[in-house]
Amino acid sequence: MQNKIKVILGVIGADCHAVGNRILEHAISSAGFEVVNLGVLVKQEEFVNAAIETDAKAILVASLYGHGEIDCRGLRDRCHEAGIGDILLYVGGNLVVGKTDFTAVKDKFVAMGYERVYAPGTLPEEVIEDLKKDMKERGFCA
Repeated sequence: MQNKIKVILGVIGADCHAVGNRILEHAISSAGFEVVNLGVLVKQEEFVNAAIETDAKAILVASLYGHGEIDCRGLRDRCHEAGIGDILLYVGGNLVVGKTDFTAVKDKFVAMGYERVYAPGTLPEEVIEDLKKDMKERGFCA
């Protein structure tokens, strides 16, 4: 039996939007990954602890209520502090309040240490394609 690559998925902060989270879980699982879905209202520490406990290769963070910039700041630092500083960090959703040019939003999150930043409405297939590409580049089979 082949070991599947583990990824952590969750909705960060005080955000309780669950539908997209479940869709992503199903799509990513169907693509051959093992998804550890932490659900909604997830603290940064929970993402980090789950990644360590499961030996996950990526953390996928969703935020739909517009406060992602606040909730996501510092996650890369927490990963470094916990000894998993090289883990892939993806983030997506409605990350900021109001209409903001997505390029500016993406630049902010990349500066915070996220490898991939997804705009609202991104299809799961794009995330899966990126996951497979990034895992292959890091020497993991997906």
